[in-house]
This record gives sequence, C-alpha cells and structure tokens, in this order.
Amino acid sequence: MRDCDVLVVGGGGAGMAAAIEAADAGASVVVLEAGPRPGGSTALSGGVFYAAGTSIQRAAGVEDDVERMYRYYMTINRWNLEPWLIRRFCEQSAPTLEWLIGLGVDIPVEGLYVSGVDDAPRGHHSHGSGIALFEHLLGAASAREVAIHPNVRVEGLLVEDGRIAGIAAQGAEMRAGAVVLATGGYGANRAMLAELNPEIAAQDERWSFYFGSQTSRGDGIRMAREAGAAVVGKGRLLVNASPGFSRDVADFHPPWLVFVNRDGQRFMDETWPYCIAGHRIEEQPGRLCFAIFDEPTRAASPSRHPFADKLGVGDFAYSGDRLAEEVAKGRVLTADTLEELAAKAGIDPVGLAGSVAAYNADVRSGRDRQYFKAGALTTIETPPFYAAEVHAASFGATSAGVRIDPDARVLGPDAHPVAGLYAAGETAGGVLGERYVGGGNYISNALIFGRIAGQGAAVFARS
Repeated sequence: MRDCDVLVVGGGGAGMAAAIEAADAGASVVVLEAGPRPGGSTALSGGVFYAAGTSIQRAAGVEDDVERMYRYYMTINRWNLEPWLIRRFCEQSAPTLEWLIGLGVDIPVEGLYVSGVDDAPRGHHSHGSGIALFEHLLGAASAREVAIHPNVRVEGLLVEDGRIAGIAAQGAEMRAGAVVLATGGYGANRAMLAELNPEIAAQDERWSFYFGSQTSRGDGIRMAREAGAAVVGKGRLLVNASPGFSRDVADFHPPWLVFVNRDGQRFMDETWPYCIAGHRIEEQPGRLCFAIFDEPTRAASPSRHPFADKLGVGDFAYSGDRLAEEVAKGRVLTADTLEELAAKAGIDPVGLAGSVAAYNADVRSGRDRQYFKAGALTTIETPPFYAAEVHAASFGATSAGVRIDPDARVLGPDAHPVAGLYAAGETAGGVLGERYVGGGNYISNALIFGRIAGQGAAVFARS
C-alpha cells in the first residue's frame, strides 16, 4: 500500500518545484527534508534566474530567444554536453520564469542584467533574493497541501520488481508510486568531492571551502547509484576566486587589483565575472595568483562593492579596513618595495616589476592595452605595497550528478531509465558543464528540471 503517489527527497528549490507540479497534476505528494527547515541552496542564493525570451526582457526592449541561448550555452561548453538536455533547459527557461511570476515572485525589469559573458541580459534578479523566492515556492506547496517533513534524512531507496517503490529512512519505510531525488549536490561531503572533483578536494580547507547548504551531502547521488544510476560530469565545478583570509563570497573583485601569477605575469582582466575568473586562476601555476595593490588604493577602498551589494551576496573582502586587519594578522603580505614583496610571496621579482610598470603606463595612458579592463584604474606605485594570495577553490554548488534524460528520468549506464526514479537540481548531472554560463544557472537548473521531474513522476505514479 502506498503512502503517497510522489515522494520528493529534498526540500530545496528543485524539490519544491517538483512537489508543486506533481500536486497540480493530481498526485498526493510528500516532501522529506534532511535539515530542520526546507530551503536548501536556493534559499541561500542571490535569487537570480537565467532565462531567454521572457516577458521581463521584452519589457526592457531586449530581443532574445531559445535558439540564441542554446547556441551560447553549448558553445561556451565546447558542445561537450548532451544537446537534448540543454535544448529542453533552454526551451523551459522562459515558461518557468513566467511560472515563478505567477506564484508571486517579484522580478522587476531593473533586475535584468548580463550575468554571463554573452551580450544578452539573461540574469533575472528577483526582489528579496533567494530566501524570498523560496518562500513563494514553499507557500505554493503548502497551499496545495503538500506534506513537508523536516529532519528526515533518507538512507536508501526501495526497489521492487525492477522499479523504485519508495524510501527507507530512520528505521522506517515509506512507499510511493514514484520518487524524485532533489537532495542537492555533494559540497558538504568531502569524500564524494575527492572522488568527483579531486583537484579541488586536494587543496586544504582554508582554500577549498563550500558555502552552500550543509545538507548537500550527496545523498541523492549515492542512493541513485545504488539503484543502478550512472553519474556524469566528473571534474566539472564552478570555482570562485577567494583570498585566503576570507571565507566570504568574493565573486566581485574591485578594478584596482592586479592579479599576477607566480611568474609575476598578469593573465586576466581582474573584473571578469566569476563564471570565468575562477577558471583562469585554475590554469595558473599552482592554481593560484596574487592580488597586488598599494597603500592609496587600500586606504580608499569602500566597505562594500556596489555590484555585490546589489545581489546581496555577502561582505566585501577587499575593504580598506578589512585589509588593514589582515595585514596585522599576517594574512596579507606587505613590503616597502616590489622586490621585497615578491620575495615574501614567492613571486618572480623581475616578472612582477615588469607587469606593474606596464600596468602603470597603461593607467597613465587611460587604457588597459593588455586586457582592456574598464573601471577606476589606479597605479601601483606608492608604498607600502601589498599581496594577497588568491585561489580558485571556494564553491557554493556542485556540477556532477546522476544522468537524466530531458524528462528528468534517472538513467543507468545503458541509458535506460530506472523505473519510477527522477532527479533534479544539483542531484542531476549533465546540465552544468565545464563553464558556468552565467548567474542564475544553478537556480534555473533546479526549478526547470524540478518542475519536469514532478510532472513526470505524477504521470508515472498514476499510470
């Protein structure tokens, strides 16, 4: 005897989207959440949704469509993704945004911005960020009489007659017509991180730290594997560039920083978006770089970064006062000459001197001739000089997960569906590629395939 038609494991954005759609399809739905309250990484996010061809874009006079988004998405990932999956993602992006608006989520026209490296503004920043967006999802699920049970960590899946029949949790069983796995990724599971992203896990936790939901322990991936699922996306991860003195989200770097590698060579525009900055730093010797600046720029640095403040993503690591504190703690290096600074940091002194001289000349000319950085360019010439070590290792979400088809059905190594099992969000792999397409990619993935999973699970359970 069934306890419900559709059982959703995980109460974050993907899980709630699945629950709402399954309930709208007439299914009885139960959500089991491992944490004390639902929300997951969606509630911790900036509340940005990535989509093309939306009413918000049209209101802003922006011409965009599924085809352009699809081509950009696949090209930036070197076409190393399954086209059928990405096409479905792109096709459902605008309908899912309109669905959110229908649930009461406030997405103002002025919240539209270019969140990736394409020229189209596809980042839709919702009012109140991720927590407000999630509250609308939670309210919609509650209004549909979805039963939500916190503090229940599911341990395994029940398999009977070749299909998923329910779950086992805390010494009990619950039976269902279909199960949706939406437990998030594996950021809080160091062992699974070592398996699926060994380069990141190899760095110590001062650098390689996770700032997403602590209930994202890879439970869904583990259970799906035990039931015969394939895992895809090993090695893929959006890593953020963070200074070693900060465990805040340091995704937005001020234009007065100059990044150099151990050879003393500059290698990027320091204001490049986080969706590519981390990958550039990963490619440097030792997978690290140094942020170089001088005393006038440190002293003049404000307490907030305007764009980070707009998105509500945490404190600004590079404020003048914060940097002074870190110098006193020895976590930001300082010296009266660039040569001495290079010796302390382990940077090639000739390379550093040459890079700073070339950069200063560009600043005086009014143009960064090497990387064309815009913004407030300032010289590095007044001691003391500073160097902050920066690694690309912090992350708020993971990308590898169980393989799914465009209907969010979990697939085995033979590409056949595991009957009665669906997955969405970070539990599912294949949507998030080698490169992050732009802000809102993870939230869109969670909600789009959460909806698809809920719809499919309801049909399967009631057929």
